[in-house]
Amino acid sequence: MNELFSTLFGLDSLLVGTIVPFLFVLTVVVFVHEMGHYLVGRWCGIGVKAFSIGFGPEIFGFNDRRGTRWKLSAIPLGGYVKFVGDMNVTSTPDAEETEKLTPAERQVAFHTQPVWKRAATVVAGPLFNFLLTIAVLATFFMTYGRVVSEPMIAEVQAGSPAEIAGFMPGDRFVSVDGSPVRTFADVQYRVSGRAGDPLVFVLLRDGKEIELTATPKVTEQKDAAGNTFRIGVIGVVNNNEVGQFRVIEYSVPGAVAEAVSETGRIIVRTGQFLKRFAIGREDKCQLGGPIKIADMAGKAAKLGFERLVELIALLSVGIGFLNLLPIPPLDGGHLVFYGIEAVIRRPLSERMMEAVYRTGMILVLAFMAFVFWNDLFGC
Repeated sequence: MNELFSTLFGLDSLLVGTIVPFLFVLTVVVFVHEMGHYLVGRWCGIGVKAFSIGFGPEIFGFNDRRGTRWKLSAIPLGGYVKFVGDMNVTSTPDAEETEKLTPAERQVAFHTQPVWKRAATVVAGPLFNFLLTIAVLATFFMTYGRVVSEPMIAEVQAGSPAEIAGFMPGDRFVSVDGSPVRTFADVQYRVSGRAGDPLVFVLLRDGKEIELTATPKVTEQKDAAGNTFRIGVIGVVNNNEVGQFRVIEYSVPGAVAEAVSETGRIIVRTGQFLKRFAIGREDKCQLGGPIKIADMAGKAAKLGFERLVELIALLSVGIGFLNLLPIPPLDGGHLVFYGIEAVIRRPLSERMMEAVYRTGMILVLAFMAFVFWNDLFGC
């Protein structure tokens, strides 16, 4: 009996060790995203019919004094805010539904609002995701500081792109592909996402600047949780002796500023990855769905709550970025429609919007099927 209980509910069990951390991570990210839509929507005077964590049948819920139904639904792979006048959870306009609204309901219906209010409500979801990441990173920076080192080369690996290009121990990085670097981590950031791309490095050697070109190669590495990932490297190593490792301590404003900067770097890196992926220059196994996220959450949980919070921050910025892609029914697709409406001073025709929504939905479903396939069979 004890063995059965341990198998089902022990710390290393599928339920407690993987599913519970996964649900915690996803629920926090989804809740923050949807709360962004909700709060800004309410601030703009828009009525809210439902706020749901998850899709599908309701497990339990309650109505608040404004008539909003707050609920937890059966499929925990997302969530939604349904505003007054919405046809469905993607905030697709419905002319027939709008016609049935009472005068009071029409006043607070989403699609009767000025375009700026609709745009602000839609962009708030991804924005809150970014703010969550900034808050987590700022807290970490304030609490632990940040370990940095000088952008120096202590060792050049034999046969590496760096050796072939002529890099030498004692060289100091000045810039990578035109971007100045201050720390060795800056160099790693510039190189890691550019495997296969020739990069121009400016180095300081014997008091003089020299320019060398090297092409990062792909290598597999593992993070602290044991997750395997592929990044670009040129084959140079830093150490404490030449790098002078040190911990930077941050004030509250400094931590926030650094967190904003780091979040920006993550967003840029995500965009670079998707661009390279689209043209076939990234490994498809780098993209995963719920099963991969659950596995990562389980591994992070074993390392401690802080690692789980770190995963929340990374997943949150990723969800925010993906939602801003200009594809209906994602938030970015809605923003494109509102931008066009603001320019031509009228909404697009219902037929055109429906056609675009259908096409976008097919793309989103195809992407979801792809990452599920990766999770189950592809990688």
